[in-house]
Amino acid sequence: MQHILDEATHLLADWIRGERVGKCVDVEESQRSLAGVIDHTLLKADAVEEDIRRICREGLEYGFASVCVNPVWVPLCADLLAGSAVRVCTVIGFPLGAVSPSTKIQQASRALEDGACEFDMVMLIGHLKSGRLEAVLDDIRGVVGTVKSSAPASCVKVIVETCFLDTREKILAVLLAREAGADFVKTSTGFGPEGAVEGDVALLRFVAGDAIRVKASGGIRTRQEALRMLEAGADRIGTSSGVSIVRLA
Repeated sequence: MQHILDEATHLLADWIRGERVGKCVDVEESQRSLAGVIDHTLLKADAVEEDIRRICREGLEYGFASVCVNPVWVPLCADLLAGSAVRVCTVIGFPLGAVSPSTKIQQASRALEDGACEFDMVMLIGHLKSGRLEAVLDDIRGVVGTVKSSAPASCVKVIVETCFLDTREKILAVLLAREAGADFVKTSTGFGPEGAVEGDVALLRFVAGDAIRVKASGGIRTRQEALRMLEAGADRIGTSSGVSIVRLA
């Protein structure tokens, strides 16, 4: 763990000095290319079956990267999207992250069986802020190991909920997700007091480099907002406004 703490210290100093060279994603201004980096999301508690069927139809029509739903809807989405390039994404430990690692593993395992292939897990936010870094690392490793051992091509994204973290904690969150073998770090659940912020996306990209990807999510509702997040360094966008974002005027 000491090597992560040391790296975080160096990265924080570099960030403060303004040494912020990072990867930025080049996205063509076209409906299909922008849709291909969007997770078309519906996580509302009152979503009904027809809502889920609708976002799956939209996923197929527009070519979104994935449809992201609560775990209970994964079997339906897997059935509706079978044979297509649109992936089934679900959430683990959502929206607070404050459940036991064994519960997250169980959720991930069941979602795998039901047909999910992308997993957006919420980090143990309070543990990170308490300095319990080994616990955070083990929590992420548990989900990554469960998913990758059964489905190596599947994708795990770690939601760090940036609105609750200071700069050093955000850096640590990325380093821990990378160390645990996750594929992405993700800014927000969309249920916190603030969603994706360009400065946070830029910081996550700066720390991530080419080792791990970045997903911006939470409050992204317009094409202009989505493009700004991509310009800041996001590789993927999570939004419930995917259709209005990609639809050409």
